[in-house]
Amino acid sequence: MARRVCSSARRRQVGFSLVEVSIVTAIVLIVSILGIPAINSYVIENKVPKVAGELQRYVARTKANGQGVTSPYTGIDTGNLARAMRNSSILAVDADSLARVAHGLGGNGTSSGLIAVAAGNGGASFTVTLDDVNDAACPGLASMMQRVAQRIEVTGGSAAVVKDALSAPAVAYSALAAESACSNGDTNQFAFTIW
Repeated sequence: MARRVCSSARRRQVGFSLVEVSIVTAIVLIVSILGIPAINSYVIENKVPKVAGELQRYVARTKANGQGVTSPYTGIDTGNLARAMRNSSILAVDADSLARVAHGLGGNGTSSGLIAVAAGNGGASFTVTLDDVNDAACPGLASMMQRVAQRIEVTGGSAAVVKDALSAPAVAYSALAAESACSNGDTNQFAFTIW
């Protein structure tokens, strides 16, 4: 007795070939490699208003606490910032030593990408310095901090004072100067001096 093979059993299985799967995988890999830097820049750019907001609140609180004193910022340091920001959800504070505050705009957050605070002019002013800031934060960070800082210096590809309200003649804030002073990558430093 001969068996008849049903025509539906002879149908060929349909699917993707190994070559097709390999091509799609290569395309996805190339798009991912090209897109990761853009995503990183986008994330950093979106952090700028939050970081600047935290720093503006710190500056306002510090200035309010120093009113009526001749040298209000004598002895101010990074520890002061760390204590003020220890409950911040934006800035990362080293809970053990309260001597390291990371800004999250570049660097690794342990040995770079940190914020330092130091007194100046015999305690009449203080400077907030951010190191290893990514170029995606330029000039947004300077633009937001120019409201509270009397002097702003940006060091990246070159060093430039982009605002100095106390010099003669005064240097008005320039976003273009801040942008041109920045270089690509996590290599920029911002120094905001507050009187």
